[in-house]
Amino acid sequence: MFNDVPELYDRVRPGYPDGLFVDLVAVTGLNEGSSVLEVGCGTGQATSSLAALGCSVTAIEPGVEMAALARQRIAAFRNVEVETSTFEKWDDCGGRFDVLVAASSWHWVDPSIGWRRAHEVLCPGGWMALLGNVVVRRQGEPEMYAETADLHERFCPGNPSWGHPPLEDEVRGTDEGWGLVDDPGGLFGPTLVRWYPTVQWFNGDGFADHLRSTSLYGSLDRDVREPLLDAIAERIRTRMGDQAPRRYLSVLRVGRRAE
Repeated sequence: MFNDVPELYDRVRPGYPDGLFVDLVAVTGLNEGSSVLEVGCGTGQATSSLAALGCSVTAIEPGVEMAALARQRIAAFRNVEVETSTFEKWDDCGGRFDVLVAASSWHWVDPSIGWRRAHEVLCPGGWMALLGNVVVRRQGEPEMYAETADLHERFCPGNPSWGHPPLEDEVRGTDEGWGLVDDPGGLFGPTLVRWYPTVQWFNGDGFADHLRSTSLYGSLDRDVREPLLDAIAERIRTRMGDQAPRRYLSVLRVGRRAE
């Protein structure tokens, strides 16, 4: 799905704050001699930040067009290689890594294969790091879903995925485990969790483009999606002053490989 709109995805999806990578280095001890495997690199938004740390990065991405855009993004770096493959079918050629990073991608990996494979490709004492962006709202602040609930019901009634994002304070309370993915059992130790508030601002058309890049809206039939998104863009223009915030808590979840 994302492979069909790589340029749009790259333009509108949020990246990850610098402070997250500072903490990743502090926790895992990453340095120029370290090796990193990135699973599901997309268009390379996190890849370029990892490459800037000076460590050796192998990034894998199943989408051909997404991987091509990632290669363009990191072309100036000599310490990064992008391979086109799923993690489940990737040939590691016996390589072992100090840190495995998955940025907003681990939920696409088959958990019956992924956790065990992650454990196998990491060196003893290696680290698993999941990066993500959780959409949140703040109490009393105008929010897109609240402002467009009637439009969602008009064009796509009864979709159980419609609804408010969680409150920021509620999300900050989920500071244990690996988030919204299956638990790895005893393969990895306790997680360290850190949050980083970020916000994107869009006009109506920009917000519609952002929603086009997400799986929730991308999976709708075009004759449903496009009238809905046109109506959302118009609502943002007329009711929200053509400015809509998309608030996130960027999150870093890190755990050490169990021996």
